[in-house]
Amino acid sequence: MNKIIQKIEDGFEAYGHFLYQHRYIAVLIIVLLSAVMVFQLPKLRVDTSIEGFLDEEDPIRITYNAFREQFGRDDRLIIAIKPNDVFNMKFLSKLKALHEDMENNVPFLNDITSLINARSTRGMRDELIVEELMEKWPRNNADLIEVKKRVLSNPIYRNMLISEDGRFTTIILQVDAFYSSDDETDELLGFEDQEGKRRLLTDRENSIIVEAVNDVIERHKGEDFLIYFAGSPVVMDNLKKGMMRDIRRFMGVVILLVCILLFFLFRRVSGVILPLFVVLLSLFSTLGLMAFFEIPIHLPTQILPSFLLAVGVGDSVHILTIFYRRLKEGDAKEEAVCFSLAHAGMPIVMTSVTTAGALLSFSTAQIEPISALGIFSSIGVILALLFSIILLPALLSIIPFGKGRDSNILQAFLDRILIKSGDFATMHPWRIVLVSMVLIAFSFIGISRLWFTHYPLYWLPDNSHIRRSTEAIDRELKGSVFLEVVINTGVENGLYSPDILNKLEDLGESTQRLRYEENNLFVGKTMSVVDILKEIHQALNEERPEFYAIPQKGDLIAQEFLLFENSGSDDLEDFVDSQFSKARFSVKLPFLDSMAYKDFFDELEGRFRQVLGNKIDVTLTGIGAILMRTFNAVIVSMAMSYLIAGIVITFLMILLIADFRMGIVSMIPNLMPVVIILGIMGWLNLPLDIFTMLIGSIAIGLAVDDTIHFMHNFRRYYKRSGDAKFAVRETLQIAGRAMLFTSLVLSGGFFIYLLSSMNNLFNFGLLTGLTILLAFLSDVLLAPALMTLVTRFWPKL
Repeated sequence: MNKIIQKIEDGFEAYGHFLYQHRYIAVLIIVLLSAVMVFQLPKLRVDTSIEGFLDEEDPIRITYNAFREQFGRDDRLIIAIKPNDVFNMKFLSKLKALHEDMENNVPFLNDITSLINARSTRGMRDELIVEELMEKWPRNNADLIEVKKRVLSNPIYRNMLISEDGRFTTIILQVDAFYSSDDETDELLGFEDQEGKRRLLTDRENSIIVEAVNDVIERHKGEDFLIYFAGSPVVMDNLKKGMMRDIRRFMGVVILLVCILLFFLFRRVSGVILPLFVVLLSLFSTLGLMAFFEIPIHLPTQILPSFLLAVGVGDSVHILTIFYRRLKEGDAKEEAVCFSLAHAGMPIVMTSVTTAGALLSFSTAQIEPISALGIFSSIGVILALLFSIILLPALLSIIPFGKGRDSNILQAFLDRILIKSGDFATMHPWRIVLVSMVLIAFSFIGISRLWFTHYPLYWLPDNSHIRRSTEAIDRELKGSVFLEVVINTGVENGLYSPDILNKLEDLGESTQRLRYEENNLFVGKTMSVVDILKEIHQALNEERPEFYAIPQKGDLIAQEFLLFENSGSDDLEDFVDSQFSKARFSVKLPFLDSMAYKDFFDELEGRFRQVLGNKIDVTLTGIGAILMRTFNAVIVSMAMSYLIAGIVITFLMILLIADFRMGIVSMIPNLMPVVIILGIMGWLNLPLDIFTMLIGSIAIGLAVDDTIHFMHNFRRYYKRSGDAKFAVRETLQIAGRAMLFTSLVLSGGFFIYLLSSMNNLFNFGLLTGLTILLAFLSDVLLAPALMTLVTRFWPKL
């Protein structure tokens, strides 16, 4: 195996001579290939939709799209207004102005409902009249009293258009699920559908809708006209805006950080510009590939730019560290290039392969953005490797260099600290191993306290207007998101059956009584075709309260539905299909952690199946169901990715270090930081969410880089001397400074997320940055201690 490693290193040296002779061609080829990818960047898009977390072929997403095709969107936009008095002429005039402004200026609007145009159904002889609540505008206090009476007594309005205590009222916006190329709105906003087909509204159109609503709100809000704006489209749009703002900020700060550390390390302008050029080119090429394959930036993949900037620069650092040292020692430029490739080529290939292997474990995830993160972060790491061993040496061969400056006092001080750390580890290996075992034991206790969460609303800052609005609407109007249940009788006109409708009524009443106090989950309202039917039946019977009930004859039910359709209202389309075989049952819920919904969803589905029987198909869908499905898939995917990453990296470490014992032992310093961080999370009661669950595989992939450089150099010097202490000292002198620098860049790249406006990214950055620093300490203390003990028992490695 030693001969194989020597041949590989000789191969890198020969490659260096070849590259030096063809340096201009190499630069031209890499730049042209990169340009092809970079030119795709304008096509890159952002998608923060909740359904975008699932693959287009996922059964849950297919069911949801079928639901929207039949009944329209379930994710309503809710505007709540809190006046001094709802039933006041001045306020109602303001409400009407806001309603009309929304109606005229919000694009893709399918329906808008408020007290201004709420459905009011009444009977006149044998005729059913369906009109707007305020079709006749109130003229005096007597009219206002009558309006108030009708509103507060109508159960359909309660917790939708008016709060239970009458202090809040709402405007409910339902936007189109689809648009086609002949839509006038497309021409107005500059959208085109190349195929001329209907398609689902995209994340881009959703942003336009939310911005339009916000513009209208700004024109009408005031101290006596407090407006709250909520709904899942609003939450996701705010997350997207925060994400884009953070991406721009993070990229700038990471670049600045890299520049400062590069200059500190090399004290050369070329030592700053060349690595930065290489890593930016690899980043933009990766993003260009995402654009080419039409893979959007999702919430999890927003970490990709700053992640690749921090990770990609490490390859260049290891090459430049050796290259500049050889120049200073008097080597000619060609010899310096070849020597640096011979000594750093194999380790950086090893580190890139292991990092890419760990990241690629995400590719098996059932969550589309996490799968994309795994695939394209791996591609980015490999591109950074290729550019580092092709473009960077070629540029070094072209650019003239001097010997450079001597190391400064601080650099020498850091070198001494690294060497003293290695000496301490080799002199007291059992102490370090014992302390490590105690830390791991306490960490496992902390891990047992970990809990899962998926709560996009709480990713927003505590003072976020959208978060406060959502919480207010959940509290005052009993919910802001909807779970949808689709009931399929499988029979045309099956919904004319009094038996089925009676069961739906019972299910509505029992569902509204469900409470899960420990999760603060309650049902704010249920809505179905039953509510419309009872409203019709009461209206046709002199509006007497006892007739707010379901007729018990099928032909009478059919007749009343026909009268309603002939009245000109199309509201039935929102709750039944044209064949009266399928019905929609909506459940209004507060916007909670998706984990809080699980027991409720299971119980609700069980009740529907039990009450309706096996002959009727029951399907749960809607945004609430997707949130639950998303996080369940995340848990499974992360468990699988941890397992895959551990197995793949262990195998690669054994293969690349070329020694089974060293390969197994080398995984201890790699895994220990992850175990400690998970333990810290448990002790501090920090949850595992869709972002913090990424830490394990990412950290293992990054931590292994320094371990590989340490093990590769340690093995070389131990073979030469047979002295573990000498091998550790030489290793830390040769590779220690580069290991320290890459750890600082990596941890700094993640600590940048402490500037994030979103809580989830703050936690992710803090914990991952700490993991990288723990990995470095593990490599300069625990790894030397383990190697000292291993060589005592197995002197011949």
